[in-house]
Amino acid sequence: MEPSSLIGGLSARLHRVSDDPHRHAAGLLQALARVPDPRDPRGRVHSLPSLLTVAVSAVAAGQRSVSAIGEWAADLPVSTLDRLQVARDRFTNAYLVPNASTIGRVLARVDADALDTAIGRWLINRTAVTPAVGRRAIAVDGKTLRGSGRPGGQVHLLAALDQHTGAVLAQTGVDGKTNEITRFQPLLDDLDLTGAVITADALHTQREHARWLTETKHAAYLFTAKKNQPRLYRQLKALPWAKIPVLDETSSHGHGRRDIRALQAVTCLGPLAIDFPHASQALRIRRRRYNQATGRWSTVTVYAITSLGAAEARPADLADWLRGHWLIEALHYLRDVTFGEDASQVRTGNAPQAMAALRNTVISLLRMAGVTNVAKALRHNSRNPDRPLQLLGIT
Repeated sequence: MEPSSLIGGLSARLHRVSDDPHRHAAGLLQALARVPDPRDPRGRVHSLPSLLTVAVSAVAAGQRSVSAIGEWAADLPVSTLDRLQVARDRFTNAYLVPNASTIGRVLARVDADALDTAIGRWLINRTAVTPAVGRRAIAVDGKTLRGSGRPGGQVHLLAALDQHTGAVLAQTGVDGKTNEITRFQPLLDDLDLTGAVITADALHTQREHARWLTETKHAAYLFTAKKNQPRLYRQLKALPWAKIPVLDETSSHGHGRRDIRALQAVTCLGPLAIDFPHASQALRIRRRRYNQATGRWSTVTVYAITSLGAAEARPADLADWLRGHWLIEALHYLRDVTFGEDASQVRTGNAPQAMAALRNTVISLLRMAGVTNVAKALRHNSRNPDRPLQLLGIT
C-alpha cells in the first residue's frame, strides 16, 4: 500500500471515531475532571485535566518519556494549546506551557487507580463494546513494569481488555505484598459484566472467582487449568478424550510456522462431572505446530473449564475466546516494544502506573479506529500536532 493511501485511510478512520455522536457523549477533559487533584489549591497554574490531556496527547504522538512529553508540549502551536485548555498568564494572556518537571510531579502524585477508572469509563462510553453477535468477551491478565524498580519492588498492574474492540476497560495496581488473585474482583467490580464471558490464565482459575463471576456479576467464565490447581487438572486430564470428537479445528500460517488447533468439549454431567463451581463444560485444546526452520512438529495440550453450557456457546465461540485472550498479551507487547515501557526508568510515586494508563488509552483508541500498525500510526500522528487531538476526540 502506498504511504499516501495508508495516511488517508488512517485519517478517515480517526475522523469517524471523533465524529460518531455515540462516541462523543463525554469529552476527555470532562472525564479527567473526575480524577482527584493531589496538589495544594494555592499556587496552581494548570488544571489537572489539562495537564493529563497534554500528557496523553503527547503519548498519542509517540512520546515515550516525561521529558519527551514536555518537549512536545513546548513546540505546540497556539491553536493546539487553546484546544488543550492550557493556562494563560493573567497579565500578558500568553500561554503557560507546562514543562516536563510539572508534568512529572503530577503523574507521580495523581491517584493512578482513579485515573485508570476515569479513562476506562470514558472508553466504554465512546464505543459500543458489545459485539453485534454473541457475548462480550473480556480478557484479564497482569504485567510487571520491569523498569519501574529493582526486582521485588517493581510495579505490577492487572488489566481487563474487551476482546471485541481491543479497549482497556479497567486497570489496577497490584501491591507488592499481595498478588493478582486478590485484585481480580476489585478490578472488575465496577464493570457491568452481565452476560459477558471472562477469560483468564491459570493463575485466576480460582473457585472464589468462579462463584463471584456467576453468582454476583451474572457473568460466565472461561479459565485455563494447569497444575496450580492439581485436583482440577487431574480431573480434566482423566476425562475420556480419546472418545470425545473434535468439534472445532482451525489452521493458520505465519512467521515460518503452521499451527493446527483442535478443540474438544464435553458437558460435565454424571460420571463426567467436575468438582469446580458452576462448571458446565470441560475443554481440551491441542495445538500442533510445524516449524519450517527445523522441519519438526511440536504438540501442546491445554485444558480449560467454562460455566457456559453447550447450548450457550458454540465450540467455535469457545475457540475464538481462548485465542482472543492473546489480545491482552499483544497489548503488553505494544507497550514494551512500541512505547518502550520496560526500558522506562520512571519510578517516582504513581508515575509508572499513570504512564501505563496513558499508553493503554492511546492503544485502545487506535484499535477502536481500526488501526493494525500502532507504530506507523504514532509516526503519522507525530508529524501534525492536531492528529493526536483528533484521535482523542478533542475539537
